[in-house]
Amino acid sequence: MIAIQGKLVSRDVTEKEFVCNLGACKGMCCVLGDEGATITKDEADKIEAIYEEVKPYLTENGVKVIEEAGFYTTNEKGVMSTQLVEGKECAFISYDEKGVALCGIERAHRDGKVDFKKPVSCHLYPIRITEYQHYDAVNYEKWDICAPACKLGAELKVPIYKFLKEPLIRKYGEDFYSELEAASQYIEDNDIKPD
Repeated sequence: MIAIQGKLVSRDVTEKEFVCNLGACKGMCCVLGDEGATITKDEADKIEAIYEEVKPYLTENGVKVIEEAGFYTTNEKGVMSTQLVEGKECAFISYDEKGVALCGIERAHRDGKVDFKKPVSCHLYPIRITEYQHYDAVNYEKWDICAPACKLGAELKVPIYKFLKEPLIRKYGEDFYSELEAASQYIEDNDIKPD
């Protein structure tokens, strides 16, 4: 682990390689799973405020779920997440002409319709953050459906933290990212092995 500004970052985040390959995986991380995207109260409020602009990008089933059940659900631990369609795909999913699952919110953002990109938990994937009382644990979540991303990352020699520079800065700021980058380089230069 690497300790930076009250965050414990797994060495996997700096050493494993990963670049999303949507042409190969078809965006299955948004389709499979047992819970929607984790969101904060602030994000839930933003999503509600921009819903009408995002709605045209969503599937008919996604719109139905959102309008019947609301924008999010809350689990027994009080964690908020986006609704799912039939217990599978995120209600905010959108499909392109090639059948690739994309975030409807992000598509609206790319088209200049909204100023909110997407929930930070989605933007950070495959990094997952667990918030504890005194620190955040920043880990790489390995999932077999992301094998094409691991392969492409290895071919391009791009570690996870570099691929996710923008969302890491969005979550923790420029100073955090600079320190993470420096720590990673120091470990690499000095060939420091994990304990």
